[in-house]
Amino acid sequence: MIKHILCGTALLVPLSLMAGQTKDWSQGDASDYDKAILTHLSLRSDGRLSVAPATHEIYDSSTGYLWALARDSKGVLYAGGAAAKLYRIEPGGKGKVLADLDAMEIHALVIDARDRVYAATSPDGKVYRIDSNGKAAVFYDPKAKYIWAMVFDAQGNLYVATGDRGEIHRVTPDGKGSVFYRTEESHVRSLALDGKGNLIAGTDPGGLVIRVTPAGEGFVLYQMAKREVTAVAAAPGGAIYAAAVGARTTQPVPAPLPPPAMPAQVQVVVGAGAAPAAAQPRPAPGPPPSASAAVTGGSEVWRIEPDGTPRKVWSHAQDVVYAIAFDHAGHALIGSGNKGTLYRVETPAMYTSLVTLPATQVTAFAGDAGGHLYAATANTGKVYEIGPGLEKEGSVESDVLDAGGYTLWGRLSFEGSGSIAVTTRSGNLDQPSKGWSPWSAAIANTKGARVTSPAARFLQWKATLSGAAYLDSVDVAYLPKNLEPYINEIESTPPNYRFPAPSTPLVPLTQSLVLPPMGKHQPAGGVTTIGADATPAMQYAKGFIGARWSAGDPNGDPLVYTVEIKGEGESQWKLLRDKVNERYLSWDSTAFPDGWYRLRVTAGDAPGNPPGEALTAREESSPLLIDNTPPAIAALGAQRGGTKLTARWHAADALSNIVKCEYSLDGSDWKVVAPVTRLSDSPALDYELTVDAAPGEHTIAVRVEDDYGNQSVEKTVVK
Repeated sequence: MIKHILCGTALLVPLSLMAGQTKDWSQGDASDYDKAILTHLSLRSDGRLSVAPATHEIYDSSTGYLWALARDSKGVLYAGGAAAKLYRIEPGGKGKVLADLDAMEIHALVIDARDRVYAATSPDGKVYRIDSNGKAAVFYDPKAKYIWAMVFDAQGNLYVATGDRGEIHRVTPDGKGSVFYRTEESHVRSLALDGKGNLIAGTDPGGLVIRVTPAGEGFVLYQMAKREVTAVAAAPGGAIYAAAVGARTTQPVPAPLPPPAMPAQVQVVVGAGAAPAAAQPRPAPGPPPSASAAVTGGSEVWRIEPDGTPRKVWSHAQDVVYAIAFDHAGHALIGSGNKGTLYRVETPAMYTSLVTLPATQVTAFAGDAGGHLYAATANTGKVYEIGPGLEKEGSVESDVLDAGGYTLWGRLSFEGSGSIAVTTRSGNLDQPSKGWSPWSAAIANTKGARVTSPAARFLQWKATLSGAAYLDSVDVAYLPKNLEPYINEIESTPPNYRFPAPSTPLVPLTQSLVLPPMGKHQPAGGVTTIGADATPAMQYAKGFIGARWSAGDPNGDPLVYTVEIKGEGESQWKLLRDKVNERYLSWDSTAFPDGWYRLRVTAGDAPGNPPGEALTAREESSPLLIDNTPPAIAALGAQRGGTKLTARWHAADALSNIVKCEYSLDGSDWKVVAPVTRLSDSPALDYELTVDAAPGEHTIAVRVEDDYGNQSVEKTVVK
């Protein structure tokens, strides 16, 4: 699917944000629906929405969780989990407790060729066989604490994955079993059978995916980056899927934990027979895998091709994978928590969030040849039927657009196919409520129509899809009402400095476009201010003076400024500079008589609005002083007294304080001299200087400077 990449991007050209030009609110990325309300819709990772598979609850176990699910040849479902209760669910949905085993939990269920049910319990793991009347008997005891998964091969041998010694046991149809394969791991967490009769095992804590031949020879297909392989499954074409959670660590293992809340992947698959494995040394007992509540860092699902090539096909930063199955087209289905989401892997680069069940975890799957998928859940423990048909319709309520102020709504259009109807509503509260308008009439043509919801600040759309329809994106054109700009403050700059000439015009000849990161875009609407309040460095320039100001526009319009000046006692403003694009200005003040002046700055948004709709704002500065006349030095004289010379003088300026006075004796370096009061705090100051001097003629030069950098120099000669 191709989207318009310009929508929501940040343009370097200020004209792209004009209030007078139509803006576009485009939603079509998966992230756009993070705050949306989806009902009976599936969301693909590229943003495509479609009607979700029909889903309904078929049984409620009234327990906290179910970990295992299996289906016999007659369509009867069996589920197990908390309190080691085994539930039998008839095809019509009627269910009952078939057996109550003497254990804490059921973690795995399988059914043999004669439709007999086998349930594995933990801790103190045992395998029970339960007949149709609910009578349970211990079929096999592996002398292991945990049993995580089980599968049957074509000869009726049962393989049992155990912890905490990481063993796989093989049990013959008569209930006689032994260790078939020993890993060097603490737990064999998941188990499946491929099309060639090989066992595929997932381990903890090393995160290994191991292939074990019918002869009992093991080969590590892949080591996951995470520690616990919670599910493995063999795809119809021979590829292996494996899911793992939790960070691997080399730290010493902690003491054993309570029974974990991680179910094992249960599959009923047909394969070849196997021979017993040679005895191997047992690893030291380790702790059980972490409880789901303690797992952090999300999950990864990898596909291992028949030639051994591994490839990551799905990952999620928060969701934890519990089970893997396949649909009728061979796509991998992923059951996860802790939002109860069922995912479908479309390609290695794309997946679909198919349904989100009203439970925290999707823990196990079972299916039939007709394409029905059954899912067991935890928190709470229920069984759901998913597909193969679709819901009659689904809907999405978008997030709310904040246009930043009173806004006119334009045309709404969408990209998609099939039966789609889009309606809108608007309001001036940030959340839809009774104060909003009702939903408008539906727009059903992809070419769109004008939004009929009232002009307001906020807008929301709702799309309803039926049948096989899909929706790729929705676009709404809108035009915010133009609001007047603002000027917060005007500030004069130090005298004798000027700003550099502007380096770029308001609209560059070559327009530039900055794209956001892939898959990201900036939200539409909101209040935007063009540019920053920072001003460039100033350079020394005698006689120049300047000002800068803080200004902006609620619509994000580019602004152009007019600067005027008026002297004290004058009644008319005189134009100083117009068409100023920057928020600063400097000028040569020597063309103005000394005195006090005020500036008036007018900001206009005409560059971003049609004629007749532009608005302005105006602000006056505080008084600023122009002073280019140096101070006067009067009554400069000196007299000798022995080896000393004493000089006296008076300095005065009409407008500014005297800030510095210096003297030079006979052309020597200038040295600072303080006024009689020692404080340079007045426009008029007296000075007295006494220096050592040899007999003969001497010249004393005096230099004074006012607050605006104006200097004057006088001298006196003493003989």
